[in-house]
Amino acid sequence: MQSVQERISGSSFTDLPTGNSTMSKHLLAIALCAALGGAAVGNAASAWAEDLTQVYREALVSDPTLAAARSNWQATQENVPQARAGLLPSLVLSAVANEQDYSQSLHTDPLTKFHQQFPTAGYTVSASQPLYRKQNEIVFDQAKQQVGQADYVLASAQQDLIVRVAQAYFNVLLAQFTIELTASQKAAVSENLAQAKRNFEVGTATITDTNDAQAKYDQIVAQEISVRNDLENALAALRAIIGRLPKDLKRFDRKFQPEPPSPNALEPWVDRAIRENLQVRIAQSNLDIATLEVDRQRAGHYPTLDLVASFSQNYAGGGASTALASSFATDFRLGLVGVQFNLPIYQGGAVDSRVRQAISNQDASRQNLEGARRAAQLLAQSSYAGVVNGVAQVKALDQALMSAQVSYDSNKLGLEVGVRTNLDVLNQQQQVFQTRFNLAQSYYNFIINSLKLKQAAGTLNDTDVEQINRDLNG
Repeated sequence: MQSVQERISGSSFTDLPTGNSTMSKHLLAIALCAALGGAAVGNAASAWAEDLTQVYREALVSDPTLAAARSNWQATQENVPQARAGLLPSLVLSAVANEQDYSQSLHTDPLTKFHQQFPTAGYTVSASQPLYRKQNEIVFDQAKQQVGQADYVLASAQQDLIVRVAQAYFNVLLAQFTIELTASQKAAVSENLAQAKRNFEVGTATITDTNDAQAKYDQIVAQEISVRNDLENALAALRAIIGRLPKDLKRFDRKFQPEPPSPNALEPWVDRAIRENLQVRIAQSNLDIATLEVDRQRAGHYPTLDLVASFSQNYAGGGASTALASSFATDFRLGLVGVQFNLPIYQGGAVDSRVRQAISNQDASRQNLEGARRAAQLLAQSSYAGVVNGVAQVKALDQALMSAQVSYDSNKLGLEVGVRTNLDVLNQQQQVFQTRFNLAQSYYNFIINSLKLKQAAGTLNDTDVEQINRDLNG
């Protein structure tokens, strides 16, 4: 029995056109090796093509979304040392230097004037060590939560990149296959149209057969324009990720049969998604940070206690003087060590307002966490169903393709003996082409759903990309 890939790309499809045109068969063979597997022509052409792993590795370097996530992660790492600074000593040096010009007049008889110029300079060194600042302690705890959350955010961006790259890669392959399939169908219908015209000329067929074939041909020409536009869009989507138009993409050349997920039961996947999905973990971190924020705002009522010390020295130099003002110089020093206690008594209700605000934000974070859990559950359920149904769909379409081929052969024979019309043959020919497309599409959908299922469970990583590449390329 033929494999799924052989059904899509098998040479039996070259028997579709009515007639025995060698050119038509050749075109069909080229088109069909583009699906999931390959004949020797397809393998030789893809020898220098990029595979899924190569495209993904380039996306790791070039994708702007992931690059922004890395920068955000790096920026978040600085939250911890900044918050820790609020618990460590601080030391400040301030200095000043001035040139003073002093002048005074006494309205006596006679008038008495004083005038003196002299420099002044001084510096102060101040140090403080927090002994009890509850708000600063909570800020430090929040910073550690934010750093842990940043790991989840970056990992989520990497998982999203895997899915985006795979979708873009497979969309390009599917669009290329559709173009080649359309070209093959166009060649087949073109030959059918030519034969209908010949039969009409010799009187063995009616003008209806020619009109039917012409209508089908015109429809395919219009479809060809649409599918080429789809390819351009698919290439643009991949370029948006890696920053350039891709080279030839490697097509899969291994007989790969879709398998059910492991474990093959929904509940384990849902349970794991609710606990370990990265968006759930991010939302949980947001709730933890919001809970700490409530405590931080409440700490606005708490006293603070600091150990403080300072040393200052000031100097004033003598200068030129009048008769009543002598020249002088001073040198002043002061040092102190002690504790500083502050107790907020009333701040206009600002602290209570910020507490209420923080509580509301905490409630919002709690609801967001519940929303993330439900979204993870939905993603796990839909992806699991996509994988399980994908296995069944591939098998069903494989059988449908065999049935469509048999039906086509029967209609072609019926046309020869006069019990089927040319339109019947054209319609069944279209059915075979459409079934081949549906089979290729269901195969790619199975792979994407497999990746999304692991993403829902929080386990998707680079190894999964490499595994898919190995499974599909041998």
